[in-house]
Amino acid sequence: MSKKWVYLFKEGNASQKYLLGGKGANLCEMTNIGLPVPPGLTVTTEACTEFYEQGKKLTDEIINQIEANLSILEEQTGKKFGDIDNPLLVSVRSGAAFSMPGMMDTILNLGLNDKTVEGMANKTGNKRFAYDSYRRFIQMFGDVVLEIPKVKFDNALETAKEEKGYNFDTELTAEDLISLVDEFKTIYKEETKTEFPQEPENQLLMAVEAVFRSWNNQRAITYRNLYDIPHNLGTAVNVQSMVFGNMGDTSGTGVAFTRNPSTGEKNVFGEFLINAQGEDVVAGIRTPLPIDKLNEVMPEIYNQFIEAAHTLEQHYKDMQDIEFTIEEGKLYFLQTRNGKRTADAALRAAVEMVDEGLITKKEAVMRVDPKSLDQLLHPKFDQADLEKSVPIAKGLPASPGAATGKIYFTADEAVAAVQRGEDTILVRKETSPEDIEGMNKAKGILTSRGGMTSHAAVVARGMGKCCVAGCESINVNESSKIMTVKGETYTEGDYISLDGSTGSVYKGKIKTVEANISGNFSKLMEWADEFRVLGIRTNADTPKDSEVAVKFGAEGIGLCRTEHMFFEESRIFSVRKMIIADSVEQREKALAEILPMQKNDFKGIFKVMGIRPVTIRLLDPPLHEFIPHDEEDIIDLAKDMNVSVTKLKDTINGLQEFNPMLGHRGCRLAISYPEIARMQTKAIIEAAIEVSREENINIIPEIMVPLVGKKEELSILRKLIIEVAEETKKEFGSDLQYLVGTMIEIPRACVTADEVAEYADFFSFGTNDLTQMTFGYSRDDAGKFLEDYKDAGILEQDPFQTIDQVGVGKLVETAVKLGRGAKDHLHLGVCGEHGGDPASIEFFHKTGLDYVSCSPFRVPVARLAAAQAAVKN
Repeated sequence: MSKKWVYLFKEGNASQKYLLGGKGANLCEMTNIGLPVPPGLTVTTEACTEFYEQGKKLTDEIINQIEANLSILEEQTGKKFGDIDNPLLVSVRSGAAFSMPGMMDTILNLGLNDKTVEGMANKTGNKRFAYDSYRRFIQMFGDVVLEIPKVKFDNALETAKEEKGYNFDTELTAEDLISLVDEFKTIYKEETKTEFPQEPENQLLMAVEAVFRSWNNQRAITYRNLYDIPHNLGTAVNVQSMVFGNMGDTSGTGVAFTRNPSTGEKNVFGEFLINAQGEDVVAGIRTPLPIDKLNEVMPEIYNQFIEAAHTLEQHYKDMQDIEFTIEEGKLYFLQTRNGKRTADAALRAAVEMVDEGLITKKEAVMRVDPKSLDQLLHPKFDQADLEKSVPIAKGLPASPGAATGKIYFTADEAVAAVQRGEDTILVRKETSPEDIEGMNKAKGILTSRGGMTSHAAVVARGMGKCCVAGCESINVNESSKIMTVKGETYTEGDYISLDGSTGSVYKGKIKTVEANISGNFSKLMEWADEFRVLGIRTNADTPKDSEVAVKFGAEGIGLCRTEHMFFEESRIFSVRKMIIADSVEQREKALAEILPMQKNDFKGIFKVMGIRPVTIRLLDPPLHEFIPHDEEDIIDLAKDMNVSVTKLKDTINGLQEFNPMLGHRGCRLAISYPEIARMQTKAIIEAAIEVSREENINIIPEIMVPLVGKKEELSILRKLIIEVAEETKKEFGSDLQYLVGTMIEIPRACVTADEVAEYADFFSFGTNDLTQMTFGYSRDDAGKFLEDYKDAGILEQDPFQTIDQVGVGKLVETAVKLGRGAKDHLHLGVCGEHGGDPASIEFFHKTGLDYVSCSPFRVPVARLAAAQAAVKN
């Protein structure tokens, strides 16, 4: 039996999203629950994979199934493809398993040609409508199928309006549109050297192939990379009988959400346009009306819509993003999907849906994307500074947050500016999918056109970017690189500030303040903590960072890097004296100056953390990092240290290494210079004893030896640490407990973890260095080729951001198994930046680690990701 490549809407359901794509599966589901959905068919994602395997060609079997199902569609609608008296017209839309708004291509009004356009004009008695539909079809078909630059058609349209003195497309008459159709066909012929295709079946097959090709267009690839969507899923194609929102004043089109996608508030939020097609709303060409106004214009349709919206939210148990069309007073649904929303809205909707009894706490925890929490933890405008600022315009508050930066008018220029270290605001008339990378890199986005459901708004909300859309008082001239507001001109590089929560645009820079988290955020975090198994610690080197992390729910410190303390101005001189010392005595003298400073650092951290565990890593980087390398700085330092420039240069040259990352650092430093490890151990133990007494608490510090590759290294250094610790305890008359462990970041330590465990109370995986050494990629230099590797399909993700489970992960699993096999109470954690990455956290949960540690602002992300890992597994 041959494979089924094509499904009618009445044949599928919502569970088939990987086969039918999200859009197709939901069209089937809406059909099944009795909503008015124009009939259609879906060509599956498997057909897309087959299309690529066959060298970007549709097989005869797929073509035959499309044609057979098209005949059924003709029966369902009572219309016929290519029929002059009663033509069937269809839309052709992409639909991947995961929503990728605006990233792939759509064609409307397919089936029109020089004859059917006349038939349609006669049947509807509306010549203007028929030719308006035809000119739209030629433009979309030319753009999507033959890649004719859209701007060529846009320019012809704008010229036609200018010549007649029109402001809006709707002012074009039937005769104007007939001329425009001829002009569009001429553009098509000039660009393709062929006539515009007149056979509807031919148009359809060309369109299906074009949508399949769009799965691998650059903007779709960029979007998938940004949101970790696999590249091998393919897209489905939905072929749906057309309904028309542009048939006059009893027709229209709109997009709506069942809750506010910016705030999560429970009320239907959306926009519509009278006498328009769906693309007009999302493209931002005309500024639409709020959905409430539909109640004034068509109260019956409005009530039907509100009832259906409620049905869809109850059915899917999630906020829905709905596309609808009204054709001559009849309502149709063209799409529903789980709505993209800001982190604020996701939290509010999840918590309120639990209160409403719609979903469980567990479902609420699974609803919120952990990465999106980042949006809530970052600054807002400083109120005092804001009050002094000059508002220059107001648009729609499309995506909340605050952003200050220099104006750039193209995505490429914004990206280049960010690479130079500038904060940027991308300013456009309206954004299009080609702008995706610039939108991702910019601090904020400002558009002069478009509504709350325009491309800019939807994509910015998904990214957590501040966005002000539809700011009509701003005149943007992208080619001249200027923006005019109330007679004042702003050019590329000028500073502006955006408030995406109010829609306000300000002149110049505005200070920002840290966000405050409470309410729904706290409630969801409490629920997450009920489900998660992994502990969550933070990487923090100062009391301030420790405070931030505790505020965000950190349960301890998994990595305190002592070298960060060495760089402080007050002690770098003593550190340098220690480095250039000629003898152990001189070195110890310099270290004695550093000891009280280190002790105070640790005391500050212990006071903030209380009884929470704190893991302190002994000095890790090579010593040359603390020494100046510029001639002028060397001369100044020699003078300050009262040594000759020659002697200082000799010392500096002696510290140079060909490959410092694999050189004299980590535990190797402590083996060569044990006095450094002694000083640090003494500082840690003294600080812990003093704070335990002052605060009347029981602190158990964890001392971590970095970069161990052989058990002998840890054996020697454990003995040294215990010796110093016990001496210090005796001196203070204390019975303080402490742990000695190691950072597992060398492949050899992973495969001999049973031996290393003999001398360790805990392991903490340093996955940054472990990734460098396993791949043989330098983290500092890999940026030069990682994108090429992703493009070539060698890597799916950056292994420094998401752990490579197959290679590096296998080493972690081996170390866990061997380590725990040798010592069953061995405490295991991870302190590389992977500790804040949701996909990596799921892996660490499955591997059986006790905790993950990440930067303070990633702590809530890790808490939620750990809860989701526990629920999933």
